[in-house]
Amino acid sequence: MAHLGLIGLGNMGGGIAKRLLDAGHSVTGYNRTRSKAQSLLDAGMQWAATPRAVAEAADITFSMVANSAALRAVFNGHDGILAGLGPGKIYVDMSTISPTVSRELAERVAAKGAQMLDAPISGNVITLAQGTSSIMVGGDQAAYEKIKPVLLEIGSKVNYVGENGQALLMKIAINLSLPIQFLGFCEGVLLAEKGGIPRETAIKVWLSSALVSPATGHHVALLQQQGEIMFDVNMMQKDLLLALEMGRELDVPLQGVALSDQVLTAARALGLAGEDYAVMFEVLAQMSGLKR
Repeated sequence: MAHLGLIGLGNMGGGIAKRLLDAGHSVTGYNRTRSKAQSLLDAGMQWAATPRAVAEAADITFSMVANSAALRAVFNGHDGILAGLGPGKIYVDMSTISPTVSRELAERVAAKGAQMLDAPISGNVITLAQGTSSIMVGGDQAAYEKIKPVLLEIGSKVNYVGENGQALLMKIAINLSLPIQFLGFCEGVLLAEKGGIPRETAIKVWLSSALVSPATGHHVALLQQQGEIMFDVNMMQKDLLLALEMGRELDVPLQGVALSDQVLTAARALGLAGEDYAVMFEVLAQMSGLKR
């Protein structure tokens, strides 16, 4: 049993905490809104009043927050994560944030004698619950080897990528494909529908084709169910903007990312920012003169 900490108990962070509790670990958690963690507290998680208290109590502290600004908010200050770290401790951030920001924080962690790893997760709430998500890790390799058994209790595949920030670069490189793939699905189904094939038939045939991927399939299911949210427009657009920044920095043209970003901007303009990014279908349907 390891003494673990987890800061950020939203859908993904809460799912990670549940897997670690189910694996028999001692988990101390913190979330800005305590009520969202009640089911985890009922399952045996211990509560800490601040991110600092989590880091002080744990040998390995994990964080999973929305973006770079949210990470800085729980990392800095008297009650932040950094204040609770010290020699021998390992801090693992699983958020999808800027690699540059992550490297900056890793340097500050190292100055306190601790180690920071970036370990974003590729998957969603479904794959996380199933234990089939994959994790990529950047940072000190010895620290990675030390915590790898714990990571394998979160996801089924763990890959070491390189130095601090490289796992985040890899995560961004993966995530940019998600809306691009879904955009292709939307355009294909809407073309078929506009040509006289019923939407339900077009979706059924598309899902039986060689094109379907698990990620796209999950979001097609959300499109059909309506109302459920796995990865909302704002979060997806945050990842695409990170990709576009990296593309500009590294001189890699990302035309598909730019187009997908524009469709998501249209979704925001229509007041759909809080919907799952599967709402891209509705945006393009309206542009095509089609309705649900």
